[in-house]
Amino acid sequence: MDVNVIGAGVTGCACALALAERGLRVRVHEARHVAAGASGRNGGFALRGGAMPYDRAREQLGPDRARALWRLTESTLERMESLAGDAFARVGSLRLAVDETERKALTSELDALRSDGFDGAWAERLPKGLGERYCGALLHPRDGSLHPARWVRQLAEHAARAGAEIVEGRRAVPDALDTPVVVAVDGGLAALLPELAPHVVPVRGQMLATEPLRERLFTRPHYARWGYDYWQQLSDGRLVVGGKRDVDLVGEQTEVDETTAAVQSAIESLVVDLVGRLPAVTHRWSGVWGQTPDLLPLVGEVRDGVWVAGGYSGHGNVLGLACGELVARAVAGDQAPELDLFDPGRFG
Repeated sequence: MDVNVIGAGVTGCACALALAERGLRVRVHEARHVAAGASGRNGGFALRGGAMPYDRAREQLGPDRARALWRLTESTLERMESLAGDAFARVGSLRLAVDETERKALTSELDALRSDGFDGAWAERLPKGLGERYCGALLHPRDGSLHPARWVRQLAEHAARAGAEIVEGRRAVPDALDTPVVVAVDGGLAALLPELAPHVVPVRGQMLATEPLRERLFTRPHYARWGYDYWQQLSDGRLVVGGKRDVDLVGEQTEVDETTAAVQSAIESLVVDLVGRLPAVTHRWSGVWGQTPDLLPLVGEVRDGVWVAGGYSGHGNVLGLACGELVARAVAGDQAPELDLFDPGRFG
């Protein structure tokens, strides 16, 4: 075997596909099953950019590096569209302002986006029922809606057809595998690579889904209240709602992949605010991601022959695809310039 990959989420499958397309023999080791982790258990938001707003990224990274990051994710959305089939829809996303402070923050981000040539628009007219709760929104017109599990399974099928071997139900650790090894587990990075523990924290996000609603209320993904509330309505009418992590910020810093009564109750209250009632809840779930101090992923070689790609800080649907392909290129000897943004040694 030329390369071993640990984790069959979006990053691991993207990495395996890119390596197999280069003629390398690849084996993916997955402790549970394809899409079992946060890659297949999230809100289905396919967003450009990073976890930080664009104006903050310009301050943190400098204008050139911020532009490079946003362009990388925009091109990755194009790549996703070509691979995902009916698991992806280009419907845009809305970031809603809950108060005047958030409204000013969103208008500042919009100004920065426009000044650097990126599209965006201000939405004063909000979907039915939201105008009383929110005071405007930033529209990202080229973002998308994703069926996460279906997308990751399709990506795994692409990788398998290209020649990658995917082994489910097998827990693997880097030291037990021949190198090179790519560790692509996001929320579990610290457990497999202890040297990263000071730089990546596991964080849990919780979701629920309702029965189909009779009325089409929302046509695209929505973020609100600084990203602590998020929802979208699926094509079959079901409402998928998540967030409320700030109910227990300390408790949600955990690798335990299960729902809790306190956060689920708060999400139910958000559903009532959005719909006016609580429809029957059909599904509840959680997913664990890895969060870094600067909200940028960790992608690169951490030991001789051991590579990492993860730490997406809750924005792994698009960044996971991008970084899986970037780390594959690096393992194959093609060091892309974008990797400088994600150097895992940047914290010292």
